[in-house]
Amino acid sequence: MSAIEMPRRLPIWQRLLFAIPLFGWMARDAANSEPEDLGYTAVAIVSMWGCSALLFGLPGLYLPALAMVPVMFLILILISRG
Repeated sequence: MSAIEMPRRLPIWQRLLFAIPLFGWMARDAANSEPEDLGYTAVAIVSMWGCSALLFGLPGLYLPALAMVPVMFLILILISRG
C-alpha cells in the first residue's frame, strides 16, 4: 500500500477527445465540473455556432445542424427502446 493514490488512467477515447484544443477543453470541463457549469458549456457551444454563422454565412449555420441529424436519430431510437 502506498502513501498516495495514483489517479486512474482515462480511456483512449477520452484522452483523444480531451487533446483537441478547443472542444477538448469544453468536454473536460463538462465531464469534471459542477452541474451549473453545464450551462456555461451550452452557452459556449451556441456562441461557437453563432460565430461560425457570422464567419461562413449560411453554410456555417446549416452544416452543424445537419451534422446533428444522426445524433438526434440515435437519441430518438434510444428513447423509444426504453
